[in-house]
Amino acid sequence: MKNKKNENTESLILEAAKSIFQTKGMDGARMQEIADKAGINKAMLHYYYRNKQLLFEAVFKNAFSLLAPQLNTILNDDSTIEEKVINFSSNYISFIAEHPYLPNFIIQELNRNPDFILKMKESNGFPNLEKFKKQVAVEVEKGAIRKVKAAQLFINILALNVFPFIGKPLIKSLISVDEEGFQQLIEERKTAVADFIINSIKI
Repeated sequence: MKNKKNENTESLILEAAKSIFQTKGMDGARMQEIADKAGINKAMLHYYYRNKQLLFEAVFKNAFSLLAPQLNTILNDDSTIEEKVINFSSNYISFIAEHPYLPNFIIQELNRNPDFILKMKESNGFPNLEKFKKQVAVEVEKGAIRKVKAAQLFINILALNVFPFIGKPLIKSLISVDEEGFQQLIEERKTAVADFIINSIKI
């Protein structure tokens, strides 16, 4: 019972912290505010997480651990390059639509603490590009796709999928859409990004 209670309390803390970090960022968030939102006192919060940095990392890892294994599986399965592009875009956009704070979390933490990603890279399920790189090289050699470096191709896939979420306010303003219109655009990008990438590498 005690372990179950501890798990429930920690879940409440992580949900509260996620909400506060999403709206106020790492620097603007306050431990007291997070404790209040979780319905516990500050001493209890510090029992689970000694400081704000540890709590931020826990929230980040919790979210990233849900996404990274999915992407890693896609990159390392036996599907074709085209199928990988389609599945990567669809899975990423679907996931981020449900966790819209994650891209800004990543950018924010990388800018503030560049070494943090090195810790994440050691975790299980962190995306590994080696098979993808070899597969692209083989397809280029066979003449099945245009001459392209796997690293550049992956950056293009990542950038086209990530930027709409990071640049949401700018995009909404530039193309004059409300929240409903933006969400429709995001839904369309599940296939639009894949089509664009695939057409760019077709012979």
